Amino acid sequence: MKSTVFFSDLRVESKKTLFDKLDILLERVDLKGKIREKDLVAIKLHFGEKGNTAYVRPVFLRRIAERVKEYKGRPFLTDTNTLYIGSRSEAVSHLTTAHGHGFTESVVGAPVLIADGLRGNSAVKVKIDKPIFKTVSIANAIHMAEVLIGTTHFKGHELSGFGGTLKNLGMGCASREGKLSQHSNISPKVKERDCKGCKLCLPWCPGEAISMISPESSSGVKRSVARIDPQKCIGCGECILTCPSGAIQIQWNESIPVFQKKMVEYAFGAIQNKKEKTLFLNFLTQISPACDCYGYSDAPIVRDIGILSSEDPVAIDQASVDLVNQEEGNRSSRLTKNWKAGEDKFRALYPEVDWSIQLSYGEEIGLGRRDYELIKI
Repeated sequence: MKSTVFFSDLRVESKKTLFDKLDILLERVDLKGKIREKDLVAIKLHFGEKGNTAYVRPVFLRRIAERVKEYKGRPFLTDTNTLYIGSRSEAVSHLTTAHGHGFTESVVGAPVLIADGLRGNSAVKVKIDKPIFKTVSIANAIHMAEVLIGTTHFKGHELSGFGGTLKNLGMGCASREGKLSQHSNISPKVKERDCKGCKLCLPWCPGEAISMISPESSSGVKRSVARIDPQKCIGCGECILTCPSGAIQIQWNESIPVFQKKMVEYAFGAIQNKKEKTLFLNFLTQISPACDCYGYSDAPIVRDIGILSSEDPVAIDQASVDLVNQEEGNRSSRLTKNWKAGEDKFRALYPEVDWSIQLSYGEEIGLGRRDYELIKI
């Protein structure tokens, strides 16, 4: 049996705006039927790191909040604190960043909460009994809400190939402990000959695993380069794209598949207590090559495509990656190959990452189906 994914392109007219299309997408996944009066409704999104510009615009979140209130629910916008040190690593800075990007109650019509508390340790242990995790650590405010609306900016990601609903649920709903447990087996390595000794990677390492050393080169000359201590590394991967010379590289091994499976198990845990009370939206707009956790947004890899909705988190991500790969690639972006329609844009960005693992594993553990029917509204 196929799952249903609804799709709207971005074409509009005076009598049918993009907000009207968003309303229809919400209707098709039965938003009204999922909300009882006074239900607390978590609208899970990514506020974007300070300086990022690719996140879903606040005006769309306002429309979602309006529909929730129309059905007597009590919406709130939420995300969790980051593992790395940045503008969202604790709730005060996180809220300041969110407000700076326009996510305030006066704009979106709903309060903004950081789901895992001041320092990322407000969490609930959820029993899932899966192959890797028996319990997962889910942010308290997300777990305690009756309804969850996953609102995701679809983009590339250096560890999972792409970042969609599964990442928004798995990584985005995890507490700090949960994020650590997902990343802990992945240790990047510095290619010393490419390292310029700029030290820009140092403040991005939450585990203080990066230090500067002065190895002697074959010519007898010593220079300062970075080195990562694998015993201290928590595997967050944030140093990879912060390196301007590309010297920090992931050691591609089984840790990447394991990371994706861990992330999917956390996604399962995030919605475990919300049977038939979840729905998901993927915004295929400004599809950047990397995560919104970076303080910048590189050129989109394809044109803006549209918005999808579904009750199946696996199907909506499968449909999203298919739609992206059906597009002609943007030759002015970070893509260096696979520009033709039908070619894999995400493997072009991250050749060693098999993004299909997260989808196959999601299907395997009963989170959703990869087989879908795409219905255009």
